[in-house]
Amino acid sequence: MSTDPLASGPFALLSRRGFLMGTALVAVAPSLALAAEDPYANSPFRKINDAEWRVRLLPASYEVLRHEDTERPGSSPLLNEHRKGTFACLGCGLPIFKSEWKFESGTGWPSFYTAIPGALAKKMDLAIGVPRTEYHCAQCLGHHGHVFPDGPKPTGLRYCNNGVALKFIPA
Repeated sequence: MSTDPLASGPFALLSRRGFLMGTALVAVAPSLALAAEDPYANSPFRKINDAEWRVRLLPASYEVLRHEDTERPGSSPLLNEHRKGTFACLGCGLPIFKSEWKFESGTGWPSFYTAIPGALAKKMDLAIGVPRTEYHCAQCLGHHGHVFPDGPKPTGLRYCNNGVALKFIPA
């Protein structure tokens, strides 16, 4: 008589390895479902085709905003932008961050501890095999960067933004 609880009942035909692999898939399924959701399905900017975006944007901005590329760290002139004003999406002009929310993160990208409510849409990003929260402009869907839980008070968040995806509007 077997003492293996999986040897009888509804799991009799399932091996221990099969059971463990199935359990792991069930645990990962919610993350995969989140990654598959399209939070931008209703955006009016979906009507702008790729060729039009290519004409509207400089090559580096096009690659970041439309194809989720990343600029080289330390290459953005906005790293040294310290005037009072607003940082807006380069793709559509939507205001995203206020200058007083910018901080020096030491990462090589403009960083902010919060964003203007409703300006960003977020989704799960599994591109490097590790779940990260990616954010896009809520209006034109342009990729801006990722948000991490290692920022300063009061939020503890770090919105790590590609500088080529932003334009600065002085106050």
